[in-house]
Parts: sequence; C-alpha cells; structure tokens
Amino acid sequence: MYQNKITLTPQDILEKEFKIDTRGYRLKEVDQFLDVVIGDYEQFLDIINNLEKEKAELLTEIMNLKQELRNSKLSVEVASNNSTRSEVTNVDIIKRLSQLEKMVYGSKENESKQSKKEDKEDK
Repeated sequence: MYQNKITLTPQDILEKEFKIDTRGYRLKEVDQFLDVVIGDYEQFLDIINNLEKEKAELLTEIMNLKQELRNSKLSVEVASNNSTRSEVTNVDIIKRLSQLEKMVYGSKENESKQSKKEDKEDK
C-alpha cells in the first residue's frame, strides 16, 4: 500500500553518488549520515510491512467475527421463533395429554364399572 508512495529504497540511498565540488561536504560525514538514514529507512519499511500484515490479519478476523455475529443473531432469532411456537405446542401437548388421560382413566373406570356389573350379574 505505502510501497507506491515511497520513492527511495535503502539500496537507492546506498548507491547515490554526489558530485564533488571544491567547497563540498566531507564525504566521510555524508556516508556516515547516509548509513544511518539507510538503517532507519530499512526499519521503517520493516515496520510498515509488519503493520500491513497485521492489518490484513485483523481485517480477516473482523470479517470472521462479523459473520459469526450474524450467524449468532440468526440462531437467536430462530430459537426465539421456535420457543414461541413450542409454547403453543406445549399447551397443545398438555391438552392432548389431558384428553388421553380422561380417555384412558375414563375407560378404565368404565371397564371397572362394567366388570363390577358383570360380577353382580354372575352372582
């Protein structure tokens, strides 16, 4: 990303040669200073590259977390819809169970009444 905005590379700085004038700078001092600039420049490029990698990883993680959040929201929505339906279903089940109990216990009572009647008739 920043590579397009940076004009010089550490190699460009290292290979730069200046014309010498009679009243120019001391070459040794210029070379020492440029060595420091090259070292800093390399560090900056390393830092930028590491930050770009970290940024890409974090963006990927953010996208994954957003997707996970969407999935969780959908799950919660589905669960809440299902719980609403299951409450109605639970009420229906309880009503059905009650009717079945009446039928079963009612028929047992009827059977026991009939068997008592039959016993009385047999006597």
